[in-house]
Amino acid sequence: MRLQRRVAIVTGGSSGIGRGIALELAREGAAVAVADIRETPKVGRYYETEPRRPTVEEIQGAGGRGIFLQGDIACEDFVQQLVARTVEEFGALDILVNNAGVHVPGTSQTLAVADWDRVLSINLRALFLTTRAAVPHLKQSSHGRIIHISSVNHRGGGAGPVYAPTKAAVVNLARDTAVELGPLGITVNAVCPGFIETANQDYLTPEQIEEGRQRTLLPRFGTPRDIARACVFLASDDGSWITGSALVVDGGWMATV
Repeated sequence: MRLQRRVAIVTGGSSGIGRGIALELAREGAAVAVADIRETPKVGRYYETEPRRPTVEEIQGAGGRGIFLQGDIACEDFVQQLVARTVEEFGALDILVNNAGVHVPGTSQTLAVADWDRVLSINLRALFLTTRAAVPHLKQSSHGRIIHISSVNHRGGGAGPVYAPTKAAVVNLARDTAVELGPLGITVNAVCPGFIETANQDYLTPEQIEEGRQRTLLPRFGTPRDIARACVFLASDDGSWITGSALVVDGGWMATV
């Protein structure tokens, strides 16, 4: 197993991409702290349509180690508790995966200011908070990794006036933090998913989903496991000389841009 005896935090790990990442890290031997606002996985109308066991129950049922912590990842007090509890439970911290994120549809004329602030706080502010809390422990690891989940929307508009800007900022945050932490041997990278089959796609219409299908060059949409395996690579020794990068995992979505 590629991550044996390592300890990871995955934010937004109850559902969708975050759940997939947490499960794959655990399969590769990592102990995983799952943080989310809810423990029960979301059920979607297009994808992930059946109820499933909570992520940590799946991890423990397969013989792995995991804990769940419920709270708002944009709250500084919760983030401090998350990191402290993880280190208390597992003795260290090696991997931080900042996956938690939200999307609120709207335009510059329809999006409420409160929704702008909410998306900004979860998609960007939370990453700063978790990074700041985790670094003192990652410095003590010989395998320190930070992985931010961005989006193909980091390269252009069309996803609303706050989602795309936050995902662009996530990529640049990864680069800036890579510059800061490189001398400490900690790698920082972003993963940019394309269309992934999760319950988070519920806001789309069937017509929009078909547009996404036409734009994806490979003959299927992505799954949470596709993103998770990219994260396993970056978290493993194979990714030890990669930092400040944005890895696009999109089935060819951006090839025609």
